[in-house]
This record gives sequence, C-alpha cells and structure tokens, in this order.
Amino acid sequence: MNARPCALVLFVVLLACADGPASDSAARAATDGASATTAAPPASTAVDLTGAGATFPYPLYARWFNEYAAHSGVRVNYRSVGSAIGIGEVVAGTVDFGATDVPMTDAELAAARAPIVHVPTALGAVAITYNLPALTRPLRLSGEVIADIFLGRITRWNDARLVALNPGAMLGADSILVVHRSDGSGTSYILSDYLSKVSPQWAAGPGRGIDIRWPTGSAGSGNEGVAGAVKQAPGSIGYLEVVYARQNRLRVAHIRNAAGRFMSPMPFEIASASTSALAALRRANGAGASAAPDLRVSIVNTSDPQAYPIASFTWMLISPSAIGPRKTQQLVDFLRWALLDASGTATSLGYVALPTESAELVLDGLQSIVTASPSGR
Repeated sequence: MNARPCALVLFVVLLACADGPASDSAARAATDGASATTAAPPASTAVDLTGAGATFPYPLYARWFNEYAAHSGVRVNYRSVGSAIGIGEVVAGTVDFGATDVPMTDAELAAARAPIVHVPTALGAVAITYNLPALTRPLRLSGEVIADIFLGRITRWNDARLVALNPGAMLGADSILVVHRSDGSGTSYILSDYLSKVSPQWAAGPGRGIDIRWPTGSAGSGNEGVAGAVKQAPGSIGYLEVVYARQNRLRVAHIRNAAGRFMSPMPFEIASASTSALAALRRANGAGASAAPDLRVSIVNTSDPQAYPIASFTWMLISPSAIGPRKTQQLVDFLRWALLDASGTATSLGYVALPTESAELVLDGLQSIVTASPSGR
C-alpha cells in the first residue's frame, strides 16, 4: 500500500491505512503512482463525479461506484493512480475527490488552494510475518521488541526478551534476518508510525515515513518481494499488508496492544482500533462543533483492549469550496450509502468496514460540510 504521514484495510488490498516529514511528498510522488487502472463507465455514459488516488482501496471503490450507479443513477469515474497523484489532483482541482492511504500533512493542507477534508472509508492493518519452521504456535511480539529487531538491537531468536514473550516456544538460536520494503509505501508508514509511538529509540532514529532509512536488513520490492524473501529464508522476519499475508497463507505474529493483550490482525480486532480513536476525536471536537472534524487520526496502539495495534484508515479527500454544494452533497450521499448501507460490500471483498459507530461519527461531521460549502464549480 503506497502512502505516508499522520493512519483503516483493509483486509484485501491494508494493509496500508498517517503524519511525517516534508520529504515524504517527493517520495510519495515517486513511488505511489504505479497503477493506473480505471473504474470507468462506458464512453457513451455521462460521468457525474471524478476521482483519483490510492490503489489500495481500488477494488472496493470500483464495486461501490458500480453498485451506487445502479442504486442512485450517480456515475463515478475513479482512476487508481496512487495516493500522491490523488492528492495532487484534488489540490489542483482536476478531480472532484481524491483518495489516499496516508493523510496529508499540515504543510500540504496549508499549501492547498482550498480546504480539504479527510473522510475515512475503510480500515487496514500491517502484519508481521516470519519464518520459524519449528515454531508450532503464533509468535508473540511487543512493539518495543519489534522496534529493536528492526533497529538491529535484537539479532538472535533466542534473545532473552523474545524468550520471555514466548515461554516454551521453539525459537532456536539462529540469527534474525530482517526483511523490509525497498520502495516507499503506506505499509512502511503505518509500521513506522506504530514504532514511533511505542519506541523512543525508533522515534529518535528512523522515525515515521513512507520511505524509511532502515538500520539493518535486506530489502524486497512491494509486498511480493518481502513475502518471497521471508518464505525463502528460515529465521527471517518482515512486514506486509495483512490481506496479502492472509491470501498467501503466511504466518503472522500476535502483537501486544496497549492494554497488554496479544492480538492477531483479524477483522474485529482491526475494526476495534477505530472506535475509541474516533470517539475520543468527537469528544475533543465537542458535540456541537460547526465544522467537520479533522479525521487525520492515527489509530495505531489505541487504548481499546480489543484492538490490533498496527491498524490504519484509508481516506477519501474532498474540497467542498472547490467543487461546490451540489457535488459535495452527491459525495456525502454516496458516503452515507457506502458506509452504512453497503458496508457488507467491503467485507465481501476482504476489507474491514468501519464499525457502525465509527461510520456514524464520520457521517455526523460530514453534513456540516454541505451547509458550509460555498458555490463552486
């Protein structure tokens, strides 16, 4: 999942899903536009709305837009060209909405010609995968230990901290072979966002971003490269989108969350990461807030005891003052249908839909966009 700063899979496709350095813009632009598939109506059909951006949610968006056209008559053309291009096009005003797996930074928002709203549409997660043939039960890891492995501070599987997390497990004494992404990606952003929150050493070192300067390990291109390297090398460990791990039957670790519980990246545990984060955001904004809340919220390591700790949102980007009230209302109507009435579509495709409570929190803030939107194109 290609992306970057300030992080919700998605199962199929985030396992992708939030905050970072200014240099991420260039890296994202260079790495995020590889795919150019298009969810387009026939050439003879008029289009009501146009969008472009993240490749991660493309299968979900394509299905939603087709179903919504049959339901409402509103036709949407979406180009799956990567988060960086989607951000660029919504800033330039060449599309009606963008899509991104990594939220825009404050600097990017300030540089835009008109205000841009981030709307979470689905959830994803990053899985830690490993190759330990003798281990017969899921590997247990904490955030601090993951950070130290990827920092090169824990170098053998029989390290005392790993043994303490996995009492009685057959870990062996082999060297740990770290595999990371060679390309900039949203998956790297989500993992580094998480590690920056749980490890002061990581925060002070590599930090968060889509293109990390890794202290140790070998590189693989994309999820496929990481998965292939881990499969081939006993003693290795890497990270990838959870849906990719599931589809390829890769072993994934159980990660200790903020409540001290070891959680696997399953749909309920991923969805739980959003609920407490959005509820806290609504409290912070106040019940009577007149403007839509800033939903560029990171959901890694949330306090929810049921949550898997390395989860993220994917967002739709809307600039109401740029597109005007009619198209803004069309997008709000679509999102209300998609998040409440068609959430089963997300589940059927392997994505993790926003929990109903989270979807309602998002939609509560959206209608204010319509009434506040001035006339536009």
